[in-house]
Amino acid sequence: MDDRVSTVPAAQAPTLRAFRFTLDPTPAQFEVLARHAGAARWAFNHALGEKTAAHRQWRERVDALVAEGMPETWARKVVKVPMPRKEGIKKRLNAIKADTRFHDPLPDGACGPPRPCPWWHEVSTYAFQSAFEDADRAWNNWLDSLAGRHAGRPVGYPHFKRKGRARDSFRIHHDVTKPTIRLEGHRRLRIPKLGTIRIHDSGKRLARLIAKGDAVVQSVTVFRGGNRWYASVLAKVDQPIPDKPTRAQTARGTVGVDWGIRHLATLSQPLDPATDRPVDLLDPADLRVANPRYLDKWTRRLAKAQRALARTEKGSKRRAKAARRVGVIQHRIAEQRATAVHLLSKRLATKFATVAIEDLNVRGMSASARGTLEQPGHQVRQKAGHNRAVLDAAPGELRRQLGYKTSWYGSALAAVDHWYPSSKTCSSCGTAIPKLPRDQRVFHCTACGLAIDRDYNAAVNIARHAVPLVERDVKARGSPVRPASDGRHGRAGRQKREDPPPSGGPPRRE
Repeated sequence: MDDRVSTVPAAQAPTLRAFRFTLDPTPAQFEVLARHAGAARWAFNHALGEKTAAHRQWRERVDALVAEGMPETWARKVVKVPMPRKEGIKKRLNAIKADTRFHDPLPDGACGPPRPCPWWHEVSTYAFQSAFEDADRAWNNWLDSLAGRHAGRPVGYPHFKRKGRARDSFRIHHDVTKPTIRLEGHRRLRIPKLGTIRIHDSGKRLARLIAKGDAVVQSVTVFRGGNRWYASVLAKVDQPIPDKPTRAQTARGTVGVDWGIRHLATLSQPLDPATDRPVDLLDPADLRVANPRYLDKWTRRLAKAQRALARTEKGSKRRAKAARRVGVIQHRIAEQRATAVHLLSKRLATKFATVAIEDLNVRGMSASARGTLEQPGHQVRQKAGHNRAVLDAAPGELRRQLGYKTSWYGSALAAVDHWYPSSKTCSSCGTAIPKLPRDQRVFHCTACGLAIDRDYNAAVNIARHAVPLVERDVKARGSPVRPASDGRHGRAGRQKREDPPPSGGPPRRE
């Protein structure tokens, strides 16, 4: 028997991964893409309209029973109105929809309601079906949020999508045994009903995975961002998922990440091991990741475009052109910000065995300070600028990306509770000071006399006191690290069903 240590390869696990490509459509294909996005928006609104109508009918019956003297809790249990779902909505639409390829079957002079979507044959049927699924998911998310089953921030009553405000997007599926969504070469993507569209990027990586049998295309989501169209190809990839960190990651150990605005991140040890040298406790330049501040770089152009938009007349062509110009600038800012976060998150996930972060309450950090008429806020303008800087640094997106990238590359994600005073606690003796003003960039320990940069001090404390996150906490954005005292992990208690007002708008709380 061979006593030598054998290397066990990482297990192959099917993982859903999205490959995004920038499309280069022709003018004719541009119109087809816009037509599909409009059809998906119409289908979503049609499905949501049936759901809100059923909900309003349920509310009216409950109100009638309450008016007769029945307690509302009983009335809610007695009244049963079936909620329309995807299959039922699709069957009813197929029975009543018109078709511009044929004459209307109604005789001349006959009266009747107009038949919907006579143009349905011009777009892919999967654009309708995907929109119906999205409407079902939006409704279920609202119900789950009311019942306390939805992780993260509360989900409101579903809203209709309005042209010009909602994002142009649609999703198309296919039969994986007979794929119709496929790459033709490395620079063209074939989509059913849309034909072959040229792409700016190279599809060589996805094409090689498909050729080796390691990837199967599931669907494609086409969406508009700024003045460009993108295609996000969802594929099930058999990729190696390591069950433990590599030797290089293990040697680097745990890195603490102190997120900030002045610097995007301050680390407890440098990203590049070649720069390992004695750290300057008062100015750890090698441990800081610069904040690109893309919003500040585009502020002047964005403000100029928004002023031009404000001077236009609503409904005019000049207003639509000015709105597109604002959208292009906003899209460029978002793309640059996403690129910076992707680069940082991948370097952290691939170079260290454990990435320790803070469990930040981003929603509370970026809340408005305006207050109310009775209790107006103070320093509202300064707080608004701080909120913009917080959202521009994207701490929530950094945590989301670290959540799945650490699982891909064999590392682990850990966090400390956002109430832990990482900046006010001495990383040498553990003594906590009561106050530390924001403008004081150096932490002075009153017990041991340590003088250290406050951000580096916080990063060391985060690396030392972080608790590994379970999979549920990684997926639940903003969930607490430690379980709540009631054992429900911070989720809200069950609430009764919310009711829409008589006008059919958002629900009212009772």
